[in-house]
Amino acid sequence: MKDIAGLQVSDSVLIEALEITAVIGIYEWEKSIQQPLVIDVEMAWDNQPAATSGDIADALDYAAVCQALETAVQAQAWGLIEEVAEALAALILNQFGVVAVRLRVAKPTAIKAARTVAVSIERKRSA
Repeated sequence: MKDIAGLQVSDSVLIEALEITAVIGIYEWEKSIQQPLVIDVEMAWDNQPAATSGDIADALDYAAVCQALETAVQAQAWGLIEEVAEALAALILNQFGVVAVRLRVAKPTAIKAARTVAVSIERKRSA
Protein backbone atom coordinates (compact mmCIF):
# COMPACT_ATOMS: atom_id res chain seq x y z
CA MET A 1 0.00 0.00 0.00
CA LYS A 2 1.33 3.44 -0.97
CA ASP A 3 0.86 6.81 0.64
CA ILE A 4 -0.25 9.57 -1.73
CA ALA A 5 -1.05 12.92 -0.17
CA GLY A 6 -1.57 11.33 3.23
CA LEU A 7 -4.01 8.69 1.96
CA GLN A 8 -3.22 5.00 2.01
CA VAL A 9 -3.97 3.72 -1.49
CA SER A 10 -3.36 0.38 -3.10
CA ASP A 11 -4.09 1.26 -6.73
CA SER A 12 -2.85 4.06 -8.91
CA VAL A 13 -2.54 5.15 -12.51
CA LEU A 14 0.80 6.58 -13.58
CA ILE A 15 1.87 8.81 -16.42
CA GLU A 16 5.64 9.08 -16.69
CA ALA A 17 7.79 11.54 -18.62
CA LEU A 18 4.99 13.37 -20.40
CA GLU A 19 6.84 16.05 -22.35
CA ILE A 20 5.00 19.29 -23.03
CA THR A 21 6.51 22.43 -24.49
CA ALA A 22 5.62 25.64 -22.70
CA VAL A 23 6.42 29.29 -22.40
CA ILE A 24 7.89 29.26 -18.91
CA GLY A 25 10.38 31.31 -17.02
CA ILE A 26 10.98 34.45 -15.01
CA TYR A 27 13.70 35.93 -17.20
CA GLU A 28 12.80 38.15 -20.16
CA TRP A 29 14.55 35.88 -22.67
CA GLU A 30 12.42 32.93 -21.49
CA LYS A 31 9.14 34.74 -22.01
CA SER A 32 9.31 34.47 -25.79
CA ILE A 33 10.52 30.90 -26.27
CA GLN A 34 9.14 27.40 -25.82
CA GLN A 35 10.90 25.11 -23.35
CA PRO A 36 10.21 21.49 -22.50
CA LEU A 37 8.60 20.42 -19.25
CA VAL A 38 8.61 16.77 -18.25
CA ILE A 39 5.69 15.72 -16.08
CA ASP A 40 5.24 12.59 -13.98
CA VAL A 41 1.86 11.92 -12.40
CA GLU A 42 0.66 9.25 -9.99
CA MET A 43 -3.08 9.27 -9.38
CA ALA A 44 -4.88 7.29 -6.69
CA TRP A 45 -7.49 5.30 -8.59
CA ASP A 46 -9.36 2.05 -7.93
CA ASN A 47 -8.42 -0.08 -10.94
CA GLN A 48 -10.52 -3.10 -9.94
CA PRO A 49 -13.81 -2.00 -11.54
CA ALA A 50 -12.15 -1.58 -14.95
CA ALA A 51 -10.25 -4.84 -14.55
CA THR A 52 -13.49 -6.66 -13.75
CA SER A 53 -15.67 -5.08 -16.43
CA GLY A 54 -13.13 -4.52 -19.20
CA ASP A 55 -14.98 -1.24 -19.84
CA ILE A 56 -13.05 1.98 -20.43
CA ALA A 57 -15.88 3.86 -18.70
CA ASP A 58 -14.70 2.26 -15.43
CA ALA A 59 -11.07 3.24 -15.99
CA LEU A 60 -9.22 6.49 -15.53
CA ASP A 61 -8.81 7.75 -19.08
CA TYR A 62 -5.10 8.55 -19.06
CA ALA A 63 -5.24 9.80 -22.65
CA ALA A 64 -7.81 12.39 -21.58
CA VAL A 65 -5.64 13.31 -18.58
CA CYS A 66 -2.62 13.82 -20.86
CA GLN A 67 -4.63 15.95 -23.27
CA ALA A 68 -5.99 18.08 -20.42
CA LEU A 69 -2.50 18.59 -19.00
CA GLU A 70 -1.11 19.59 -22.39
CA THR A 71 -3.98 22.00 -23.03
CA ALA A 72 -3.60 23.61 -19.61
CA VAL A 73 0.17 24.01 -19.86
CA GLN A 74 0.02 25.51 -23.33
CA ALA A 75 -2.93 27.82 -22.60
CA GLN A 76 -0.79 30.49 -20.96
CA ALA A 77 2.72 31.62 -20.16
CA TRP A 78 4.07 30.49 -16.80
CA GLY A 79 6.66 31.95 -14.48
CA LEU A 80 7.56 29.07 -12.18
CA ILE A 81 7.29 25.30 -12.36
CA GLU A 82 5.71 25.49 -8.89
CA GLU A 83 2.74 27.30 -10.48
CA VAL A 84 2.44 24.63 -13.14
CA ALA A 85 2.50 21.83 -10.57
CA GLU A 86 -0.25 23.38 -8.44
CA ALA A 87 -2.47 24.12 -11.43
CA LEU A 88 -2.11 20.62 -12.87
CA ALA A 89 -2.74 18.92 -9.53
CA ALA A 90 -5.93 20.96 -9.07
CA LEU A 91 -7.05 20.16 -12.62
CA ILE A 92 -6.58 16.42 -12.10
CA LEU A 93 -8.37 16.41 -8.74
CA ASN A 94 -11.30 18.51 -9.95
CA GLN A 95 -11.79 17.23 -13.48
CA PHE A 96 -11.08 13.50 -13.24
CA GLY A 97 -12.48 12.40 -9.88
CA VAL A 98 -9.06 11.42 -8.57
CA VAL A 99 -8.89 11.60 -4.76
CA ALA A 100 -5.11 12.08 -4.47
CA VAL A 101 -2.29 12.94 -6.83
CA ARG A 102 1.49 13.01 -6.73
CA LEU A 103 2.92 15.21 -9.45
CA ARG A 104 6.45 16.12 -10.54
CA VAL A 105 7.22 18.90 -12.99
CA ALA A 106 10.77 19.04 -14.34
CA LYS A 107 12.42 21.71 -16.45
CA PRO A 108 15.43 19.99 -18.03
CA THR A 109 16.83 23.11 -19.68
CA ALA A 110 16.80 25.28 -16.54
CA ILE A 111 20.37 24.67 -15.34
CA LYS A 112 23.01 23.81 -17.91
CA ALA A 113 25.13 21.75 -15.50
CA ALA A 114 22.15 19.73 -14.19
CA ARG A 115 20.21 17.02 -15.98
CA THR A 116 17.02 18.65 -14.72
CA VAL A 117 15.44 20.66 -11.95
CA ALA A 118 12.01 19.74 -10.67
CA VAL A 119 9.34 20.22 -8.06
CA SER A 120 7.25 17.44 -6.63
CA ILE A 121 3.93 17.88 -4.84
CA GLU A 122 1.21 15.71 -3.40
CA ARG A 123 -2.37 16.91 -3.10
CA LYS A 124 -5.71 15.38 -2.20
CA ARG A 125 -9.24 16.44 -2.96
CA SER A 126 -11.01 18.44 -0.29
CA ALA A 127 -13.91 16.68 1.34
